[in-house]
Amino acid sequence: MATSTLTPSEEAQLAQTIEMFEVITQSQPDDYQSLEILKEAYSKAGREEDAVKLSKRIAQSYAQMGQFSSAILEYETVLQRFPDDAEAQAALKELESKSNSFTPEPSLDTLPPIKRPGDTAHARRPGRAIPTGEVEDGRRHMQKLFVDSRIIAPADFDQCWPKYDYSFPPADVTEPFIQVLADKGLVPIEQSLKLLCDKSRAAFLPLNLYDVDMDLARTFPAEICRRWCVLPFDRMSKSILVATAFPFNQQAGKELAEAGGSRFLWYLVPPLDLVKNLRKAFR
Repeated sequence: MATSTLTPSEEAQLAQTIEMFEVITQSQPDDYQSLEILKEAYSKAGREEDAVKLSKRIAQSYAQMGQFSSAILEYETVLQRFPDDAEAQAALKELESKSNSFTPEPSLDTLPPIKRPGDTAHARRPGRAIPTGEVEDGRRHMQKLFVDSRIIAPADFDQCWPKYDYSFPPADVTEPFIQVLADKGLVPIEQSLKLLCDKSRAAFLPLNLYDVDMDLARTFPAEICRRWCVLPFDRMSKSILVATAFPFNQQAGKELAEAGGSRFLWYLVPPLDLVKNLRKAFR
């Protein structure tokens, strides 16, 4: 879709998205999620040549991770638009020869699941069932990062980790764990964010520079967003971008999927900006 079919406000949002994700992909060149978003934005802006270049970068990123089928699909997409692209033809031929002997690597289980069934949206319920069994809220991973590495003491971790009450919907946003650590003078925000970026592979996004889609955020239950401190902040094609300060919280991903049934792309953001936008979205 070219920019001529967009309204002025949509063009402005598209330009902002391109600018933001160009910065992200320059600093994190192997972040295929952000590359996908930027590619889609280029296509919407009518920048086909730039979109094709990104398709090749994405394919290379997939290939480096051993995800040959995804890489092949990207190159096939390029060849559908430009059948005579010699670079894509050669890369595709090489990947197809490798795929026969490919053994998939274990998927990353430390992030909330990114891919969701596309057509299994659940109807919203006025009240949510209390989770049974162990809740994968990321506590185990965060404890390993901050306690086992001796950044903080076990007692400090227990004191700062949020206490969740499923009996009632939360009246306010749960304060992020890393913000509590900073407020108590235990670990600076910058140190926590760097640690989480390094260990979770989540891409960092400065949310204060982004024009958050509040209408999109409000299509998700306030209870889920407040309890887990997560914010769906934009939509790009069939994907929904979600801001978090808890990159290991699989429970948040599970509940958002039940509420929306979409494909989610997760971004680590500064906790104060996240809380501010959540309170604005759900007054």
